[in-house]
Amino acid sequence: MAIVVRLDVMLAMRKVRSRELAEFVGITESNLSLLKSGHVRGVRFETLSKICEFLACQPADLLVYVPDEEDEES
Repeated sequence: MAIVVRLDVMLAMRKVRSRELAEFVGITESNLSLLKSGHVRGVRFETLSKICEFLACQPADLLVYVPDEEDEES
């Protein structure tokens, strides 16, 4: 199972800089960068909610499930 984070896509679509989003959400730019790259184990609902509020989107716009190849073989 793989969850793909599409935060970079939403930022580009909304023409918003990471710095602006990080400031609004109250996290560091480095933590936001880790989230964008998918190198986190989890995200707090409060953080996800603030991101969605700022970008005027739904969580499904940011997170996408992509099955692993071995999942498809089953």
